[in-house]
Amino acid sequence: MLQLSFSLSDLEYFLLILVRISCFVFSAPFFSTKGAPNHVKIGLSFFMALLIYEIITPAEYPVTYNTVTGYAVVVLKEAVVGLLLGFGTNLCLMIVNFAGSIMDMETGLSMATIFDPATMQNTSITGAFYQYIVMMMLIVTGMYRYLLGAVADSFILIPVNRAVFRPDSILTTMLQFMTDYVIIGFRICLPVFCVMMLLNAILGILAKVSPQMNMFAVGIQLKIVVGLSVIFFTTSMLPSASDFIFQEMKKIITSFAGGMM
Repeated sequence: MLQLSFSLSDLEYFLLILVRISCFVFSAPFFSTKGAPNHVKIGLSFFMALLIYEIITPAEYPVTYNTVTGYAVVVLKEAVVGLLLGFGTNLCLMIVNFAGSIMDMETGLSMATIFDPATMQNTSITGAFYQYIVMMMLIVTGMYRYLLGAVADSFILIPVNRAVFRPDSILTTMLQFMTDYVIIGFRICLPVFCVMMLLNAILGILAKVSPQMNMFAVGIQLKIVVGLSVIFFTTSMLPSASDFIFQEMKKIITSFAGGMM
């Protein structure tokens, strides 16, 4: 028969670890997808918390509080740490949605939106296509292991109940991320954007040369065909674009951790 014995302080410490990891799992990319069953997420959080608890014991980083309200404050701090780390990495996946929205606007597909079951939101066709490709790259390259390792290392950088939130550092990180957000998004959609600009110039010249042609009807068809062709031929560039996004994930999770140390 399996017999386990532990003190109340050990249980409270384990629950604090579980809170941070579970909040990260439910907000980080790949782990927070709606297709993954909730009991799988809970099981992953529990066993990962158990492994981390075996390495980081309460004797090394004791948690001090006086009342139930004090313990609730500690739980809230751990939840915020996990949510910030997961939210920061999840923000990076929105770059491809931004790039896809610009592509659809240029090719005339902006009115055709689909419901993404992974995010439970309406998104553009190209944005959803790019998002799933980047998600596949995240799985193939083993980036999800880096995310799990990052949240495990956060207990060394930010011990339980030792988080000190610095709003100025987090705000600076967000402002820097918005700059990279626009730059990387335009890098992804730049081929389609340049080809569509050239096509618009050609259609404008044809409208002057041959006014009897209905350039509105012709332009819609040409933009869709040319835009899809450019997207097809530039698909091989997505692995390098995924590298930019993964580097941004590493940068933002490191910056957020530094803003809570």
